[in-house]
Amino acid sequence: MSNLDTRPAPSLCGGTGRTGPVRDLQPGKQVPLGESTVVRRLLPNLGRRMVGAWCFVDHYGPDDIVDQPGMQVPPHPHMGLQTVSWLHAGEVLHRDSLGSLQTVRPRELGLMTSGGAIAHSEESPSGHGPLLHGAQLWVALPAEHRHTAAHFEHHADLPRVTGGNGGLTATVILGALDGAVSPGTTYSPLVGADLALTATTDTRLPLDPDFEYAALTISGETEVDGVRLAPGALLYLGCGRTDLPLRAHSDSSLMLLGGVPFEEQIVMWWNFVGRTHDEIAEARSDWMDTTRFGTVHGYAGPRLPAPDLPPVVLKPRGRER
Repeated sequence: MSNLDTRPAPSLCGGTGRTGPVRDLQPGKQVPLGESTVVRRLLPNLGRRMVGAWCFVDHYGPDDIVDQPGMQVPPHPHMGLQTVSWLHAGEVLHRDSLGSLQTVRPRELGLMTSGGAIAHSEESPSGHGPLLHGAQLWVALPAEHRHTAAHFEHHADLPRVTGGNGGLTATVILGALDGAVSPGTTYSPLVGADLALTATTDTRLPLDPDFEYAALTISGETEVDGVRLAPGALLYLGCGRTDLPLRAHSDSSLMLLGGVPFEEQIVMWWNFVGRTHDEIAEARSDWMDTTRFGTVHGYAGPRLPAPDLPPVVLKPRGRER
């Protein structure tokens, strides 16, 4: 779950306060990820930095990788966040500096908590399938948990919620939805769910009015609260909702992300989430010059060097409008 920009801009996030229900369509941008994958980056963007504690969302594919290496992301560091790997097609082999080695497959949760320091790599394994399609997401750790011990979790069996006379199946990735609770470890009130809808489904999904929400279409076309979403579109929905109208024009799937608005202000740069410029600069220096982040063994290639810091002091300021 990586930001491989060679000149990443700092993102000043959090401290957003609350808003009522809205329908704010957020644009994404095309970003290269590794050697052969291009993603649509939906968070952070100019109009919306976070949704609850969700602070980074990439959507990729479906990509034909029959004659391609697929995902090839060299070892790189993380700090102050959790990474969430979610696939609809393909496989991703996860290695990390704790010694974890795990292949993550469609609709299985790969969850890595960085705490103060971890490094990992991601790659399509040899003999991989013909398609690669999924999302990569980060969750910012709140202050009291951002130095927790690093660890990796893999959950192949996740709870599901059904509705719409059988036309809706929601897989709970993280947090809780309509009474179903994911086994993945969370550190703030949030939810991530994969919603599959059959054509002509017209239903409502119960929500927590204290959460803010956003919906990301993965495939097909879905109306979310009356807004028609094509694949790769992110609709920010605000707070104060008790349910969400959904209508499918074809067999489709989308991700629902939500959580209590993240009141802390954070600095996000490259693959680090911190609170001050000095903390980010120290993490970058440690990745380049020390063993703080550990070593990822088994990846066939060099680790990823850190880009140069921007010529400005990174500090949280302001609020989103």
